[in-house]
Amino acid sequence: MSRAPLLVALCLAVSTAVAVRPAFSAESPFEPGLMRLAEVLGSLHFLRNLCGEKGDQWRGEMEKLLDSENPDPERRARFIASFNRGYRSFGGTYTQCTASATEAISRYMKEGETLSRDIASRYGN
Repeated sequence: MSRAPLLVALCLAVSTAVAVRPAFSAESPFEPGLMRLAEVLGSLHFLRNLCGEKGDQWRGEMEKLLDSENPDPERRARFIASFNRGYRSFGGTYTQCTASATEAISRYMKEGETLSRDIASRYGN
């Protein structure tokens, strides 16, 4: 699970890249990617804790994203709903760490890295 530092760095790059822009509406071109990133962070928060990682690293990354975005209450609620959807999406599927849960972690880490990199490179300064 050594991809975590890279994903964290990329999440920070995304939050920095989009934070320096003026306030955008929900129709901003990067909005779907940010919402998906929030969902991925929620999934990772559930799965990584299920598989032995203790703590709130992924929730913390979500909080950093929210802090950097400083969204209005409606948009903030959408971010949180996306994170929670990602968290709950695996709760009914996995009750213990399995090989497929570990594979899901790997896929979501990769997707999170890709989303972060794409958003930062396309919409960052």
